[in-house]
Amino acid sequence: MMLFLSVILPIMAVFASGFILQRIRILDVKSISTVSLYILSPALIFVTLYDAEYDSGFFIILIYMFVLFYLMVALNKLLARIFKWEPDTESASILATGFMNSGNYGLPVVLFSVGEAAVPYAIFIMVVQALQNNFFGIYYASRSTNGIRRACENILKMPTTYAAILAFIFKYVAVPIPDAIHSTLAMVGDAAIPVMMIMLGMQLGSITGLKLNWQVVTSAVTLKMIIAPAIAYLFVFIVDVDPIIASVLIIISAMPTAATTTMYAIEFDSEPELVSSITLISTLVSIVTLSVLLNIVI
Repeated sequence: MMLFLSVILPIMAVFASGFILQRIRILDVKSISTVSLYILSPALIFVTLYDAEYDSGFFIILIYMFVLFYLMVALNKLLARIFKWEPDTESASILATGFMNSGNYGLPVVLFSVGEAAVPYAIFIMVVQALQNNFFGIYYASRSTNGIRRACENILKMPTTYAAILAFIFKYVAVPIPDAIHSTLAMVGDAAIPVMMIMLGMQLGSITGLKLNWQVVTSAVTLKMIIAPAIAYLFVFIVDVDPIIASVLIIISAMPTAATTTMYAIEFDSEPELVSSITLISTLVSIVTLSVLLNIVI
């Protein structure tokens, strides 16, 4: 109960503020998302990755992120064959289960529950997830050769990609950053987490159409909220990793569907209402599942 009151409840309160505001005023979420994508998030990513001390844990995280993603794809394909889903339904389920909300939701949960020492690992996961989302998300939403080309173009347009690359280059070439610039970037980056939290609430508040195909919704939410953290637990049990990294992997794996997947589903007409339904329901279910999980992990 203490973890719910100290971690989940404050985060949900911030989400709720964005949700309520969007329902009352109907603001342009895209404008806020652009500020976060092009200014706040790159600053946060650059400073965090530049200041981080790298070890083998980051390589383990990279491996795990791809293992989890491909296992989610394989499980969805198995379910699609068993339940005879249409290709669009299969794509929608892959979008909803293959990409977790590691930024808007996962980052603050890791910060509040595990502590600041875990933030660099959570940021690294957010970067990897963003690259996966922008490549595989477009591919599975479009399911075409053109989709692969657009996926590559989308990654190259991401400022967070260049922020991460510059941080790694500056770190390993030992390029010193003047304190004035570093403190400015840190100040801007500090605004990223609360803005992302409010933005998630606004994104959920913008959902208008739902498609409650309970067979797909139930299987997707089960994969996302139960199977994924179980895979993470098995992974950290088999692979010898630092306890902090283990906690981060399990917590991030238990995050609900990334809100950005709805954007791809809408753009490529890949069951957008179904993806929106899974996003909303998995976020609501996470209040219970994360409260239980944090009491086990922390």
